[in-house]
Amino acid sequence: MRILIVEDDRELADALDDALRYEGYATSMATTGTEALQAISEQTIDIVLLDRDLPVLSGDAVMATIAANRLPVAVIMLTAAAEVSDRVSGLDLGADDYLTKPFAYPELLARLRALQRRAGRADATAVVLTHGDLTLDTTRRLVFRDHGRTLVKLTPKEYGVLLELMRADGGYVSVQELYETVWDDASAAEPADVIKTTIYSLRRKLGDRDAIESTRGEGYRLS
Repeated sequence: MRILIVEDDRELADALDDALRYEGYATSMATTGTEALQAISEQTIDIVLLDRDLPVLSGDAVMATIAANRLPVAVIMLTAAAEVSDRVSGLDLGADDYLTKPFAYPELLARLRALQRRAGRADATAVVLTHGDLTLDTTRRLVFRDHGRTLVKLTPKEYGVLLELMRADGGYVSVQELYETVWDDASAAEPADVIKTTIYSLRRKLGDRDAIESTRGEGYRLS
């Protein structure tokens, strides 16, 4: 497992780095939120140990960026704040776990092992769908085009529609099927208009207006 230690307390960061390397983990370090995001974008990282109180860019901002972009990393937030509300807010931002400083090193190791087990279970049930140059990872809820080279940032509804079209593997999916599967409410007076708008946005983000075909009476399919 590759761990990124994001901590501006150099003494603590060095101690964690030495200890985790001794346990067999591959580690790297960042001292600011900006450095952390750069490292995540340039390296393959499995787990981030993220201090909330960072200079330049806060740990909360880093966590929000990771969550908003659905970056495929697990995050354990570290903070001196011990209030329940602080832990709750960290988890609500998208963190997988939370540790209050000072923490016992064996507890950190136990939580790292728990994240490893969770990742192992996810890998066992991972499903990756492909169609042409598109790749959709259902475990991480990530979509790529250009054969995995370009991340496509989708809204939850856009992702849901594309997922159903990818599952159909070139077959048609009707407007009603898309609406009933992806939309969990009946707020739209005209489902066809909602689907049409979503398809338009999808085509634009996929960079190909012909990527999704439509046929009256049939629905939509990937070309």
